[in-house]
Amino acid sequence: MVVLSRALQRLRRRVFLPRSPFLWVVVIAAFVEVVHHASKYHVPTPARELDAPFYTSCQEPVTDGPRENAAIVMLARNEEVDKAKRSVESLERRFNQWFKYPIVFLNDEPWSDEFIATLKAATSALTSFELIPKDAWLFPSYIDQNDARQSIKKQGDAGILYAGKETYHHMCRFFSGYFYQVEALKKYKWYWRLEPDVEFSCSITYDPFVEMARHDKVYGFTISLPEEKRTCPSLFRKVADWKEAQSIPSTNLWKASIDASWVPWPFRDYLSWFSHRDSHGDGWNLCHYWSNFEIADLDFFRDEHYQDLYRKLEHDGGFYYERWGDAAVHSLAVNMLAEPHQVHHFADFGYRHDWYYQCPANAPEGQMPESQTLNSVKETWKGEMSGGVGCRCDCDGRKNRNHGSYCLNKLKAPNTARRPWSTWMLSWVL
Repeated sequence: MVVLSRALQRLRRRVFLPRSPFLWVVVIAAFVEVVHHASKYHVPTPARELDAPFYTSCQEPVTDGPRENAAIVMLARNEEVDKAKRSVESLERRFNQWFKYPIVFLNDEPWSDEFIATLKAATSALTSFELIPKDAWLFPSYIDQNDARQSIKKQGDAGILYAGKETYHHMCRFFSGYFYQVEALKKYKWYWRLEPDVEFSCSITYDPFVEMARHDKVYGFTISLPEEKRTCPSLFRKVADWKEAQSIPSTNLWKASIDASWVPWPFRDYLSWFSHRDSHGDGWNLCHYWSNFEIADLDFFRDEHYQDLYRKLEHDGGFYYERWGDAAVHSLAVNMLAEPHQVHHFADFGYRHDWYYQCPANAPEGQMPESQTLNSVKETWKGEMSGGVGCRCDCDGRKNRNHGSYCLNKLKAPNTARRPWSTWMLSWVL
């Protein structure tokens, strides 16, 4: 007992535990309040897996089956003709030679004859080359252009990623809002966003649009990453304020996006003065879906909820006075307005953009070497691995991705069944 008493005394001196019974009550009450607050953001384990891959091996492509009302969409410039060609050829070889979904090319400048001829020759699908109206691309009428340009210059001088490029701000604003109202896309329900200079390293032998519709999905992604902090310091607060004003309940996806504050009430509210915090002091963990690849329901983004949110964000001016990215806007909106089972991670897609990539391992005994249809793709695929879900991937599945798994685990948490209690405790504490 003497030894225990001395140990407690040493512990009290080191961590400054209170001696007064009243202070003990205050400390315990504060701890209980903080735990209760953080528990509101606990994501319960679903009874079943909500986001399993649609298929876990190669399939014989159904070349004459029903199709969804969908299009592949690329925003590009004339000078990106070679990069655009590589992307379209990669998707043609790995998917669209069998499914032949139309490709819509968008540009804010008139297309060159070279671009049109080159890209038509790169695919067997129907193509169209559309011009974005100037009022949908350039500064909106209520923005002071000189003031906005000065802000853009300051952001660039500060070294904020891409923030010194005026066209990048226009692009982020366009993809956040007007993209869903483009005249050439109004007849479609689904889109697959394709960027110049991307590569698909696995064969996609089923129709993802059909599977998205069949499984009641509205948004699909391949890669999730943390957003660059300095690009959007006020974005989360704006979105969270709109959410609260609209009385929109927090989905489990939204909860997975939040790092609950461990500062006790009433001091917690003072954290709202800082970036990436809501009015209650809780923070956004910055995780977002990397939007250069998206397969999504156009009607989800055309809905009045999303459009009203976009109008608020646009009038706040953050697309120019900060560098709000469309990926962050899409992600916060999806996590707020969609249910976990409606978001799909394409874990079986091999995908690269810039230096980020996802590379699934090939499914054991699932590569269908006898398929004459699949053998039209001449690539030699890598070895198979236990647990693999890829189809004829020619990348190294032993290195599934070259980016951290923190955000993917966070955003998939609401969908993943059988998460152990210890995993939840670790994520809760972190």
